[in-house]
Amino acid sequence: MSKLVTIYGGSGFVGRYIARRMASEGWRVRVAVRRPNEAIFVRPYGVVGQVEPVLCNIRDDASVASAMRGADTVVNCVGVLNELGNNEFGAVQAEGAGRVARLAAEQGVARMVHVSAIGADAESDSEYSRTKAQGEAGVLAHMPDAVILRPSVIFGTEDQFFNRFAAMTRLSPFLPLVGAETKFQPVYVDDVAQAAVAGVLGQAAPGVYELGGPEVKTFRALMQQMLDVIYRRRVIIGMPFLMGRLMAGVLDIVKFVSFQLFPNHVLTRDQLKNLRRDNVVSEGAKKFADLGIEPTTLESILPEYLWKFRPAGQYDDIQNSASNLRT
Repeated sequence: MSKLVTIYGGSGFVGRYIARRMASEGWRVRVAVRRPNEAIFVRPYGVVGQVEPVLCNIRDDASVASAMRGADTVVNCVGVLNELGNNEFGAVQAEGAGRVARLAAEQGVARMVHVSAIGADAESDSEYSRTKAQGEAGVLAHMPDAVILRPSVIFGTEDQFFNRFAAMTRLSPFLPLVGAETKFQPVYVDDVAQAAVAGVLGQAAPGVYELGGPEVKTFRALMQQMLDVIYRRRVIIGMPFLMGRLMAGVLDIVKFVSFQLFPNHVLTRDQLKNLRRDNVVSEGAKKFADLGIEPTTLESILPEYLWKFRPAGQYDDIQNSASNLRT
């Protein structure tokens, strides 16, 4: 019988790419998610019955244990960018990660891969970054040979980075940015998935890997590159952190007084803290090169999914070609 991997958060942005790659490797894939009925799309990644979504709440021991029963390897991709309801940073990123590792050790699971983030720091003033570090510590306490992946900002078809800002260009001639000079090292989602698969297959040595793409660019430069891809001219405005703090504070208050009926998906005070720090691979860290992976460039991927934000969508290139013929 083929081997089994349980992927927690396997229908999410990163998890679905890992699930697809593991299915192509011939493994049975169990996709552990809160809403299995919304993860049916993962089934065609393999043959009938090879990839199956199952119900799991990472905040519950019995649920997590049931999802990994019989698994040879587990992958944890669960994380939140914004707290909502019971899905708080501590409960999901710290306690949840530690729970998966503890139960994996108890069940004798051979390997674990954990997806964290660049900037994970137990001393950080950001709760997001602090709980990421706590999650890593919990994983290593129970699974000391785990492979931990720390990607920079991740891009790809379903991302909430370039898609989000590209959508904003449809509404305004201005593109306001807080932390415009902060540096990022965007990494392609399928490269992160490839690194995770290397960990599952035992092709990666245990330890922490920081994953960044081949280019380091400021937030402003990334937005300009996006604008070039979608054929739009917008004025990029670098907002001072003071203004960002006021805006984030108001939005967080609205979220609180509305009992989260109006969640803050624009800018939170915690996100603002992370925008003050560069999000790039640190000196001396293990990286893609240590996994034998050559990271994918932005320019080779962005046009594949941002074309829908062009003024004429998929017809823009056709119109430009026709204009050249007339001249």
